[in-house]
Amino acid sequence: MPSLWMIVASFLFACMGVCVKLGSDEFSTGELVFYRGAVGVLMMWIVARLGGIPLRTPHWRLQLSRGFSGSLALMCYFFALGILPLASAVTLSYTSPIFVALLLVLWFGERLRWPALASVAMGFVGVALLLRPTVQPEQWPGAVAGLCGGLLASLAYVSVRELGRAGEPEVRTVFWFSALTAALGLPWALARGLHLPDLRGFALLAGAGLFGGCAQLAMTRSYRYGRTVVSANLSYTTVLFSSLFGVLLWNELLPLAAWFAIALIVASGIATSLATRPRPPSAQAGGQRPAPAGNAASQTPD
Repeated sequence: MPSLWMIVASFLFACMGVCVKLGSDEFSTGELVFYRGAVGVLMMWIVARLGGIPLRTPHWRLQLSRGFSGSLALMCYFFALGILPLASAVTLSYTSPIFVALLLVLWFGERLRWPALASVAMGFVGVALLLRPTVQPEQWPGAVAGLCGGLLASLAYVSVRELGRAGEPEVRTVFWFSALTAALGLPWALARGLHLPDLRGFALLAGAGLFGGCAQLAMTRSYRYGRTVVSANLSYTTVLFSSLFGVLLWNELLPLAAWFAIALIVASGIATSLATRPRPPSAQAGGQRPAPAGNAASQTPD
């Protein structure tokens, strides 16, 4: 069942991406981020009231860490969606396992085994192939934003897993993430000019918020009750759903080299997740150093 939750979350995230990309012609990135958070706050407040779940949290540090990193990742992702083809933007935002593996080495001093190093190298080859032949000069800001979103999302999912282990309800976690998203998006929206949407715009904003909020609930439940590495790898089905939406709605027929690059990045993320997962207790016998409890290389972006 946790695996099914992640597939549902991936489909809903792809639907959110469609709404954001359609709305990027009418709204600024700040507006999209603000409305996404505001709709999520309202939705999670209703769900919490119906379920009798208090919204006050004893885990403020984890909630703030998850909220800030996740909100910044969402900003980068929405910005990339407005510039890049849907499949490219989604794929770049799903590079988080590659970046986390590097962070484990550079920041935490972990020593990766050669399968993990080979997986990371394969991922960067895929990124280079995706960016070089297909990204036009005017699209480079979106490409950089997509990569930054992948890096920030990896930090967010470390907190997601820790919040699940601490027993935080999914509704509470998504509520505070949505609240911080709205709070951070509002100044940007006001700076660019916040305007009331028409009927089409309202439908797109509501869709982005509803799809995103439901996807967050499904994803959080999958990480909480399922195996992290399985949930992380299944999350790459978002790339598949987004690619299909891109072809159907925008006729985004990417060149063969781009599809090969996307396949490399997805394969790299899955391979990195498998190569950096904690070893079983039997493999840690004899004084071997165990993998850190917060190993996030098996996490994926938002």
